[in-house]
Amino acid sequence: MQPTTPLVLYVLLSQVLLLTSAEDLDCTPGFQQKVFHIDQPAEFIEDQAILNLIFSDCKGNDKLHYEVSSPYFKVNNDGSLVALRNITAVGKTLFVHARTPHAEDMAELVIVGGKDIQGSLQDIFKFARTSPVPRQKRSIVVSPILIPENQRQPFPKDVGRVVDNDRPEGSKFRLTGKGVDQEPKGIFRINENTGSVSVTRNLDRETIATYQLFVETIDVNGKTLEGPVPLEVIVIDQNDNRPIFREGPYIGHVMEGSPTGTTVMRMTAFDADDPATDNALLRYNIRQQTPDKPSPNMFYIDPEKGDIVTVVSPALLDRETLENPKYELIIEAQDMAGQDVGLTGTATATIMIDDKNDHSPKFTKKEFQATVEEGAVGVIVNLTVEDKDDPATGAWRAAYTIINGNPGQSFEIHTNLQTNEGMLSVVKPLDYEISAFHTLLIKVENEDPLVPDVSYGPSSTATVHITVLDVNEGPVFYPDPMMVTRQENISVGSVLLTVNATDPDSLQRQTIRYSVYKDPAGWLNINPINGTVDTTAVLDRESPFVHDSVYTALFLAIDSGNPPATGTGTLLITLEDVNDNAPFIYPTVAEVCDDAKNLSVVILGASDKDLHPNTDPFKFEIHKQTVPDKVWKISKINNTHALVSLLQNLNKANYHLPIMVTDSGKPPMTNITDLRIQVCSCKNSKVDCNAAGAPHFSAAAVLLLSLFSLASL
Repeated sequence: MQPTTPLVLYVLLSQVLLLTSAEDLDCTPGFQQKVFHIDQPAEFIEDQAILNLIFSDCKGNDKLHYEVSSPYFKVNNDGSLVALRNITAVGKTLFVHARTPHAEDMAELVIVGGKDIQGSLQDIFKFARTSPVPRQKRSIVVSPILIPENQRQPFPKDVGRVVDNDRPEGSKFRLTGKGVDQEPKGIFRINENTGSVSVTRNLDRETIATYQLFVETIDVNGKTLEGPVPLEVIVIDQNDNRPIFREGPYIGHVMEGSPTGTTVMRMTAFDADDPATDNALLRYNIRQQTPDKPSPNMFYIDPEKGDIVTVVSPALLDRETLENPKYELIIEAQDMAGQDVGLTGTATATIMIDDKNDHSPKFTKKEFQATVEEGAVGVIVNLTVEDKDDPATGAWRAAYTIINGNPGQSFEIHTNLQTNEGMLSVVKPLDYEISAFHTLLIKVENEDPLVPDVSYGPSSTATVHITVLDVNEGPVFYPDPMMVTRQENISVGSVLLTVNATDPDSLQRQTIRYSVYKDPAGWLNINPINGTVDTTAVLDRESPFVHDSVYTALFLAIDSGNPPATGTGTLLITLEDVNDNAPFIYPTVAEVCDDAKNLSVVILGASDKDLHPNTDPFKFEIHKQTVPDKVWKISKINNTHALVSLLQNLNKANYHLPIMVTDSGKPPMTNITDLRIQVCSCKNSKVDCNAAGAPHFSAAAVLLLSLFSLASL
C-alpha cells in the first residue's frame, strides 16, 4: 500500500465581522489575500517592505488598526509589512490581525524554510505553539485555532478543521476537553464526519485565554482508533477593556519650594486586556489641573511610568502665595499606546503643597500693656503674633519665652493652641507695696526650626509693661498661729496674751479693730482696740472642745478701709493638767455562788480623766464595812486593779460594799462607789439569783471579764 501524503489543511483563523448595507453587497470585508508564502531570507532588513497587505471593511477603513504576532514587525498605514530592526530568524509563520469598527480579519504569512522559535507568537497572542503539532507518524493533522474574542452573531461559526487521510471508512471524529464536555460545556463542537470545528458563542479572553481540546477518531462502537491528539484554541485579544485606576484615592505631597523635576507621586492603571499587546499598553497624560494658577502646567506626568513631577520653578511653588495649596489633576490613562483609537480611563490625583518653616512669627506690636490687682493670679494679657505658615503645622505654632524681668518667677506664658496667642499669667501674687510696675521682655519662636535662609528678627521679641493696682489687703497676724500655755482652772478674767496684727497697706493710714471669730467653748474675750485676750470662764482640759490638751480659737482683725478688709489669726492654748478629777471604778456589779469554793468575787479597775502624775497608782479600800470585818477582803493586784473576795460563804442575797479609790495627785482625790454583789444559788449548772434580785453576770463571768481587762493593760 502506497503511503498517503498528508493533506496540508489551511485553518480558517478568524471570521470576518460584517456590517453591510444594500449598496455594499458587492464588497467582501477582510483581506483580499489571506495566506502568503515567502522564502526565508538571510536577514529581514529594517524598514524594508516584505509584502503589501490589502484589507477593506467596505466602509472606508476608518480607524484601521493592525497587529502582528511578532514584536519585530509592523504594518504601515499603506499595508506594507516591514521589520522594525534587522533580524534573521522569526519562526515559520506570522499572523496579521486587521480591525476597524466595522470588520476584522486575519492573514497568515508562511515563511518557507523558517525555523521554529519557541514563544514567538506567545509574545503577542500568548500562543502555546507557533506551528502545527508534529505528526509523529499519526494520520490526524491539527493546527492551533485562533479565534478573536467578542465575535458577533451568527453562531455557530466554523473556525478550523481536523484532517485524517487514513481514517477508516465509517469512523468518526470526537472532540473532548474543557469547553466541550467539561465546564464550560458546549462552547466547541466538531463535525464527526468532516472534522470541521465550530464555536457556538462569543468568547472572552479575559475569562479564558486558551482552551486545551483533544481530537480522536473512533469506530462505530465508540472505540478509539487514533488519538487523542491535543488541539489548542487560542482566543485573540480585542481591545474591550478600559484602563482602570484601582488604588485610589491618590494623594501626593510635595514640599513648597521644591526643585523643578521633583517627583510627587506615581499613578498606575490596570488594563485587563492582553499585556503582550497594545491593547494593554498604557500612556498617561494630565487632562485638567485645578486651580490653573499660577501656571496651568504646574505638573507633568511621565506618559509611560505615570510619575507626576513638578515643572515650575521653586519660586512659583510657594505655599503662602498660592491661591490654594491643594491641586487636583484629572489623570487619563489610554491604551493602544496612547493612539486615538485607544480606550481611556481617568482618576483624580490630589497634590498637597506642604508647608516648610520659611516665615518667622512676628508680634503684631512691639509693646503690650497689662494691669493686675495685687494679690490676684491668672491671665493678664494675650500677646498676638502673625505667621504666614500653615496653621496645621509646627511651622506656625508659636512657643513663647520670658527672657527678662521675671527674677521671682511670678509670671508664666503659655500658647493658646487655638489662636496661637501668648497667654501671660501671674502665678505668684504681686505686692503693690513692693513694686507697682513690672517690665517683661518676651520672645516668640516656632515649634519647628526655621529653614536655613530664614532667621528670627527684632519683630520676634516684644515688651510687656505691667501695672500693679493697689488693693485694700486684710491685716496680718504675727505670729500666726499664736501659742500660749496655761494651767486649766485658772481664774476667770485671767489675761492670756495680746495679739498683734499689722496692715500690709503701709501707704495707707488705717486703724485695726479685733473681734472673736470662733470660740467653741465660749471661754475667751478680746479687747477690740488693743487685742488683749482674757478668759470669761474656767478653762477645762477635760472639755470635749479640747484635743490633746490644746484649745483652738480664731480672731479677726478688721481695718478701716472702704470696704474694710479682714485678716484671721489662730490662737492655740495648751492647757496644763490639774488634779481636778476623782478616779472611778469598774465594774460596779458582781455575782457569786453561795456555795462557791473559789471565794474570789470580782477584779476592780480604776480610771482617771487627769494626766499622770494625777492618776495611778490608785489606792483601793473598803469604806466603813457594815458587816463583820472577816466577810470581805480587797487586795491590790497592780497600780490600777484590785481583787475583791469573800472570806466565807454568804447566804443568797444582795450586798452593797462601798469601795473607796484614791489617786496619786497632790493633793489626792478620792471617790467612793457602791459595789453591788449578788450571792446566787448555783445548782446543776444553773444560777438562780431571784431571791437576790434581778439576775446579773455570774461571779465567774465577772471575774473572767475583769482578768481580761487586767491583761489588756
